[in-house]
Amino acid sequence: FYCDVKTFPGVASQPKLPHSSKRRLIQENCRPQLPQLRSIQFTVILCSLCCAHLSFLIALSFSPQTIHVAIVCAGYNASRDVVTLVKSVLFHRRNPLHFHFITDSIAQQILSSLFHTWMVPAVRVDFYDADELKSEVSWIPNKHYSGIYGLMKLVLTKTLPSDLQRVIVLDTDITFATDIAELWAVFHKFKGQQVLGLVENQSDWYLGNLWKNHRPWPALGRGFNTGVILLLLDRLRKLRWEQMWRLTAERELMSMLSTSLADQDIFNAVIKQNPFLVHQLPCFWNVQLSDHTRSEKCYKDVSDLKVIHWNSPKKLRVKNKHVEFFRNLYLTFLEYDGNLLRRELFGCPSEADHNSENTLSELDEDDPCYEFRRERFTVHRTHLYFLHYEYKPSSDNTDVTLVAQLSMDRLQMLEAICKHWEGPISLALYLSDAEAQQFLRYAQGSEVLMSRGNVGYHIVYKEGQFYPVNLLRNVAMRHVNTPYMFLSDIDFLPMYSLYEYLRKSVVQLDMANTKKALVVPAFETLRYRLSYPKSKAELLSQLDMGTLFTFRYHVWTKGHAPTNFAKWRTATTPYRVQWEADFEPYVMVRRDSPEYDRRFVGFGWNKVAHIMELDAQEYEFVVLPNAFMIHMPHAPSFDITKFRSNKQYRVCLKTLKEEFQQNMSRRYGFAALKYMTAENNS
Repeated sequence: FYCDVKTFPGVASQPKLPHSSKRRLIQENCRPQLPQLRSIQFTVILCSLCCAHLSFLIALSFSPQTIHVAIVCAGYNASRDVVTLVKSVLFHRRNPLHFHFITDSIAQQILSSLFHTWMVPAVRVDFYDADELKSEVSWIPNKHYSGIYGLMKLVLTKTLPSDLQRVIVLDTDITFATDIAELWAVFHKFKGQQVLGLVENQSDWYLGNLWKNHRPWPALGRGFNTGVILLLLDRLRKLRWEQMWRLTAERELMSMLSTSLADQDIFNAVIKQNPFLVHQLPCFWNVQLSDHTRSEKCYKDVSDLKVIHWNSPKKLRVKNKHVEFFRNLYLTFLEYDGNLLRRELFGCPSEADHNSENTLSELDEDDPCYEFRRERFTVHRTHLYFLHYEYKPSSDNTDVTLVAQLSMDRLQMLEAICKHWEGPISLALYLSDAEAQQFLRYAQGSEVLMSRGNVGYHIVYKEGQFYPVNLLRNVAMRHVNTPYMFLSDIDFLPMYSLYEYLRKSVVQLDMANTKKALVVPAFETLRYRLSYPKSKAELLSQLDMGTLFTFRYHVWTKGHAPTNFAKWRTATTPYRVQWEADFEPYVMVRRDSPEYDRRFVGFGWNKVAHIMELDAQEYEFVVLPNAFMIHMPHAPSFDITKFRSNKQYRVCLKTLKEEFQQNMSRRYGFAALKYMTAENNS
């Protein structure tokens, strides 16, 4: 808003002027620059300053109208695609948003976690169970690739809250190039009985001339595209929309037999019978990039573009004279850092995470270890199940999931691990938005990875200066769907038969009824090309020849010394070992075992603290005599380099260790004294 203060100087000189009069003076001399905002409130704050003249400050506060957006989204791929749409909307918006997602259970799990960890101010999200709506539309045969979910926009008047009066409905393959408030403002242009805002279809589909014997559903002229819809819900309900579209669909299906374009066919058939219902939107509100499109007539310049619709099954590979420009715009949002969209809206109060804010405010920013402590409370945006996932539980309740975490520089290990471990895998990947797309292309180009449906890839987006190793492990652990989990690291290749061996050990060692951590002995090689041992005998031979070593033998012997490798060489039955200071084996445990402590980030003590926790909870460490895993060589990580070169890093790690031990003492009492004693003696 632009206000010319000089036009009403009387406000400052009349401190006793009634508030209503001050308000009127300001309103008369201010002109709004954002016409789409309906509710505007002005507040005048009179301030006495320590100077010769009395000045005043005008604070313009306003409550922008909330824009409601409805999206039908089902499955893993659609849940991934819709994020780009949401980014494009958030990037341009200046209003609070309320997203209404009609989802299956998969999309709800993914999107609820994503928005919960995204924490975008002035954004509310509600979910509606698409499975409960299937019976409403399942009677309609549909040939469109969207399946039954492509019909669910028909039942939004029944699905969305009864007090919701209007909503913008979007397909998941939409990209916004402007503020969505401009589209919301179009509702004010509806006249008479207009209840649907739609853009004309930009292909010849409904003209019926695309091929011989092409027989489309009835439509008004070229018909309308339903990728972008403005719905006046209150009026639609009064018009008995449910009855209207059902009767139309039943009548047309008698001759058409099925829909070809899902809900769009039925919307058009209703409009054909009732043309007064539709308000035709300018075509730049839905520039359709399908084959045989006339979309080029919708714009003369880039500034004309409002909404781009990738409504061809070919998506980014569609043929269009300006497709390169459209593709670059789409890729901009695809790889855009979503953390940057957490910005506050001026004048729009949002529900903040007060618990997180209060915790951070208690930290001392002058503390040399402040950044370490702060990381523990950082909420990282998380996208679960980034790729398609399928898992069928085993009937014998012995199944085991391999758990690991990685960043972009360890991506090459994925194929090898999948070849060594045929069971389910849960991975947390620490990536930027751009890296997540690189990973997607890498995975989709890998026959090995695409042949595996039982691998859950969970993207934790980068934020802050530390690698949150234990947060990543916890994310991967929380999404284990088996009774047991093998806690590994991405640099290790398990022996080929380890998956089946661990499942047999579950029964042999009565894991279901006892608290055990089964230790898998760890070895390492310095050779990038290794003839992987197919048995314990082969491994012992390579150990004797110096091809293999016990893990960290050269630099951190006590990390795995309690495993007792000398005993393991000849052992034929599982044997128990005692916890010792700095013990950090790789173990298989029940799914309900404790999580890792988030205070440990980067390099140092992240596994040690977890093993200490297991011991405090009276887990029994049992070494498996015929199991092994081998660490493959790689360049030093950035975090280990910081640990070695930065004295303050080591000081802070020592401080965190001491605080962790104190916490252990408070939680476990006298039993935890041995950890402090062992640490002092080590």
